[in-house]
Amino acid sequence: MKPQLAASAARRFSAVDIEQLRLMTRAARLHHIQGARQIEIAEKMGISQAGVSRLLRMAEEHGIIRKIVVPPEGLYPDLEEGLLEAFGLDAAYVVDIEGPEDDIPQILGAAAARCLSTALDGGPVLGFTSWSTTLREMARAMGPRQHSTIRHVVETLGDLGSPMLQHEADVATLQIAQALQAEAVFLRAPGVLPTAVLRDGALSDVHIRKAIHHLDEVDIVLVGIGPADFHGPLETSDNFFTKEQLAEVRAAGAVGQLHQRFIDCDGQPVDTPLDDLVIGITLSQLRNAGRRIAVAGGREKHEALAAALAGKWIDVLVTDVDTANYLLAQAGDQTKQSKGKT
Repeated sequence: MKPQLAASAARRFSAVDIEQLRLMTRAARLHHIQGARQIEIAEKMGISQAGVSRLLRMAEEHGIIRKIVVPPEGLYPDLEEGLLEAFGLDAAYVVDIEGPEDDIPQILGAAAARCLSTALDGGPVLGFTSWSTTLREMARAMGPRQHSTIRHVVETLGDLGSPMLQHEADVATLQIAQALQAEAVFLRAPGVLPTAVLRDGALSDVHIRKAIHHLDEVDIVLVGIGPADFHGPLETSDNFFTKEQLAEVRAAGAVGQLHQRFIDCDGQPVDTPLDDLVIGITLSQLRNAGRRIAVAGGREKHEALAAALAGKWIDVLVTDVDTANYLLAQAGDQTKQSKGKT
């Protein structure tokens, strides 16, 4: 979508309007294109049959249902439904991004703040990846939520990067906690330590133990995803793994990381001594979370995101059009390979 059209659409619809239009469009497509009955649509969308009827009626009133289903400007139901089908997601939101890759975090973060109004309900503990540039943008864009079920927002990883980046992480955690009227639980420790002994010593701190305890009880987590390499604002001089350590995990098959826990192209954990250097959520804790939301896009994260989806580490995805197309192409290639082996 052209920038001027995107701005026009943003002025025309409020955050609630956009989400309602998305629901109308999905119900209309399921009913009029896929031939699903209202009771089947209700099961797929997790709403009542009366709610489906209301969405279909509203879709007609808004001109979405004519002789064909016309998606509102700026929505990509084909891609979103493709992602739902290919990866078994609960929800997917695809955003058009015109401009350089550097704009992706800000645009995706702002989109997530609008789209995830209902996805951030379902339990008292929210895990937040404060070192993620995209999620910091989301926190900045979030407005107050009046009836949130979240009571604690806990950081999922200790400090990474420069002191300025760590300060921005603190601010973002506080912003999202205030928007949800929840308590901010900070994980004030280095995210990566030089030795396991130093890590174990840091874990004896009472405030760190409190945060780690909350990570055992996470109901919803905003997943941090990246390549098995330096990425985003991280540099070789920062509090992070060394070049040599990262080269070793890549040689062992790692293509991405979730909160600095490494996974291979199938999304399976890559066992590595580096796990003993990290203060943050483990893959076991992440797997046990009730809902796992990823807000990620851009070429740098394509391979890691595909791996996370293959490993079923994500339930809800917010991404850009190019990344959505890449993921669906990868899913199609894997399907062809599977058929060729049978």
